[in-house]
Amino acid sequence: MKIVAISGFSVISRDGPTSAALYIDTLGLPMQQQGDYAFIDGFSGAHHFGVWPLKDVAQACFGMDDWPDDLSIPSASVEFELETAAAVAVAVAEMQAQGQVFIHTARDEPWGQTIARFISPEGVLTGLSFAPWLHDAT
Repeated sequence: MKIVAISGFSVISRDGPTSAALYIDTLGLPMQQQGDYAFIDGFSGAHHFGVWPLKDVAQACFGMDDWPDDLSIPSASVEFELETAAAVAVAVAEMQAQGQVFIHTARDEPWGQTIARFISPEGVLTGLSFAPWLHDAT
């Protein structure tokens, strides 16, 4: 077997309209709707797939090994890649103006990625990212 791409990723929501509003209205994704299901076909492929241990997630978000008791533990992570590092900060400001709460706003990681993270209505750890190596010409 040879996996060549992530063919699909969907969040599972208990409140479809709230989730759809985040992805369509707040993030501006050009999603279609069929009944309660919102989706994008032909969306650019994922550049990364991983199994991320919770202690490492907590370290990345909060600088400690334990996930805070007052937040639901996420079961998945998705990151949306933006065109520049500056675009991450702009997107954070736009979303905060619409009421989105962030775990942390835009910051530069030691490996060169600019990332801001929040928890989606479905409990997915969601990032706004600029990873320079994904934009290098090949």
